[in-house]
Amino acid sequence: MENQNNQFIEDDLDIRTSKTSTSRFFFVLGFFGTFIFAWAGCYSLWTHSFKPADDVPVNKSSLYNPEYQTNP
Repeated sequence: MENQNNQFIEDDLDIRTSKTSTSRFFFVLGFFGTFIFAWAGCYSLWTHSFKPADDVPVNKSSLYNPEYQTNP
C-alpha cells in the first residue's frame, strides 16, 4: 500500500524535474522577451520620427538679418 501512494513518473520534458532545462528555458524566454521589447521600441521611435516641413512661413522681422518696413 505504501508503494501505491508514492508513485512518481519521471518525465524529462517536465520543467519542474530538470533544473538545467528550466534555467535554459527561462534564459531563452527572457532573452527573446528583451529583444522583442527593444525592437518594438526602436520600431515605434522610427515610425513616429520627426519629419521636418520645408515650407514653414517665417516673419521677415524674425530672420537672422531682419527686414523691417519703413513708413514713408
